[in-house]
Amino acid sequence: MLDANIKNQLKSYMEMVSLPIEIVACLDDSAKSVELRDLLQEIELMSDRITLTERNDSNERKPSFSINRSGTDISVRFAGIPMGHEFTSLVLALLQVGGHPIKLDEAVIEQIRNLDGDYKFETYFSLSCQNCPDVVQALNVMSIINPRIQHVAIDGALYQDEVDARQIMSVPTMYLNGEVFGQGRSSVEEILSRLDTSASSRKAEELSAKDAYDVLIVGGGPAGAAAAVYAARKGIRTGIVAQRFGGQVLDTMAIENFISVKETDGPKFAAALEEHVRAYDVDIMNLQEATSLVPGKLIQIELANGGVLKSKTVIVSTGARWREINVPGEREYRNNGVAYCPHCDGPLFKGKRVAVIGGGNSGVEAAIDLAGLVKHVTLIEFGDALRADAVLQRKLRSLPNVTVITSALTTEIHGDGERVSALAYKDRKTDELHRVELEGVFIQIGLVPNTEWLEGTLALSRHGEIEVDARGQTSLPGVFAAGDVTTVPYKQIVIAAGDGAKAALSAFDHLIRSPLAEEDAVPATALETAAA
Repeated sequence: MLDANIKNQLKSYMEMVSLPIEIVACLDDSAKSVELRDLLQEIELMSDRITLTERNDSNERKPSFSINRSGTDISVRFAGIPMGHEFTSLVLALLQVGGHPIKLDEAVIEQIRNLDGDYKFETYFSLSCQNCPDVVQALNVMSIINPRIQHVAIDGALYQDEVDARQIMSVPTMYLNGEVFGQGRSSVEEILSRLDTSASSRKAEELSAKDAYDVLIVGGGPAGAAAAVYAARKGIRTGIVAQRFGGQVLDTMAIENFISVKETDGPKFAAALEEHVRAYDVDIMNLQEATSLVPGKLIQIELANGGVLKSKTVIVSTGARWREINVPGEREYRNNGVAYCPHCDGPLFKGKRVAVIGGGNSGVEAAIDLAGLVKHVTLIEFGDALRADAVLQRKLRSLPNVTVITSALTTEIHGDGERVSALAYKDRKTDELHRVELEGVFIQIGLVPNTEWLEGTLALSRHGEIEVDARGQTSLPGVFAAGDVTTVPYKQIVIAAGDGAKAALSAFDHLIRSPLAEEDAVPATALETAAA
């Protein structure tokens, strides 16, 4: 099942297994069971510490398998064949159950061990979803650390009956003890914060007790990461607080235009950003949402958990999020037919009818991608013509199961109370109303800046972007901004990173020229470096 190159790589990983593990498979006579058996047999041959057995358990999904640490109750379970994006989850599960060290802070590991209660998690994923492995791997790790946490990762495309019965229309979707626990990308820390309800108040106290920073960056995307590296290299006290380190990059499928990196994907790029920042003396505070900025001699950033951070300068790089169409039914049916990530959720609509709203590159790429999975795609564009690159338009129009509708205003997304059933639009040329029967709507109309928390504090454009000058300076002295959240044109990763570096240099220049510099706001070594 595995090609020679992958097999050799996997064999080298399996040499790291230090404790005996048993793979227990539940199979039937289906083609997928045969495929899974072949994969597991190949894995068994890669280490003398791995044994494979089959069990006919009527209560288990077939095909499925568990990875167990022999002589213990530590176990990880997969329902399906974890290839595609989930192959890494399989490799990590084998290594971690087999005794390989888990790369988490000791404080986080201890917090997981101390959770009081029994938790039975189920995660539905799709093999093409780049967000799903984060959730699968997080819950797998938690179940290995604390056996009172059980987890099974389920391929939604393979177990379509369950997906339909539970009305799952977005992945990853997590269930806890039979009830929906969450949807979308989540880290160990995010999941843990929801299970350990007292953690938030403890964290707020910890954050508020921190000394003031010289530079505090709000936002952990490419702009924020670049700002943190450049600030830290100046030898000044640097902090970065982010709701989700990596930001919008985490939801990006392919990155092929960041100079010197020929090709990568969003999660890998985000991990590289964080690794680079952690190479410097930067205080990273992840999973923290900023709610307000309070000007003063020391600028304060107030957080959603009640914590307050202080700094002499601030760089805002909170990025942007998917733009909504703001019509009836959009929010009501989000994750129940309304989706924003075709790569993640597309497999759940296999054989169904969907619409894509938006005729730019993102919308047309989404329609092309979905056309290979679904029964039919209807592309809705507000303008008189598509705006995507010509090569994408030619590919789109060559597909037999795609209908393109231009000059169309989406007016409502209809549903039956549980899931999407139709989309209504108005022909802008004739004012005639139309209804398209379908099961899913993918919205691809661009981004909106994350600046609601700054309204009335900083000058914003009519589009809600932070107004900045050529140095990244905002309307408040000592407050700078960078990346997609600003008025800088062309929302690109490479531009955001450059803007972050520029904002950090501007913040440093502000520090050394302000009266605070006389009060040791900037270390002498940094001043000497600047003078040189």
